[in-house]
Amino acid sequence: MESQVRGGTRWKRFAVVMVPSVAATAAIGVALAQGALAASFSVSGQSFKVTADRLDGTGFSQYGALDEGYTLKGEKTIHPVAVSAFKNAEISNMCQSVVTPNVPILGSVSLKLTAGTGGKKVEAENLYIDVEDLSADATFRGIDIGVAAKDANKGPGMKGGKEQANPYGFAQQADSATLTDVKQTAWATTAGTFKLSNLKMSLHKGVVECY
Repeated sequence: MESQVRGGTRWKRFAVVMVPSVAATAAIGVALAQGALAASFSVSGQSFKVTADRLDGTGFSQYGALDEGYTLKGEKTIHPVAVSAFKNAEISNMCQSVVTPNVPILGSVSLKLTAGTGGKKVEAENLYIDVEDLSADATFRGIDIGVAAKDANKGPGMKGGKEQANPYGFAQQADSATLTDVKQTAWATTAGTFKLSNLKMSLHKGVVECY
């Protein structure tokens, strides 16, 4: 079974990132209400933006959760996310940016990273992305929607450890997924291996983001 999704989804609309089903929206809301925690560490007070021309992944799974963390003032907070996981992923022309505001004298300072350019792809194994907002054209192959998170065995599985996610909450999975023209905002990324070919990192005064 192949399913295509075009356009963007946003948490403020209570939609599910990369889900070709309106019915899944309510299930993600239930998962959030049950207090599933996504990242196994406290996230920083800064989200980051990522773009990519193309992502090809195998062994995909996803579930709704919460990331615990801090604001830039040190106050505790939580963020609703969709944890998107891949056993293996290849990414073409990736850009990542994060902006630090209110730096003394300088104002805002942006960190920008690019990789996977010049025909060399970024390669990742056991990749987990805690996504807040995503826009892309997506094709899923062999997709199952509404699986209990603990039984989503096509992907790398739930993170475990301190994640404390609800194993009985909503999840979806697919044999493989292809996303193009990717634009996303995330709070955390973890991977067993993350190979960044043609890596370039630069600092900029002001707001300089990938999109």
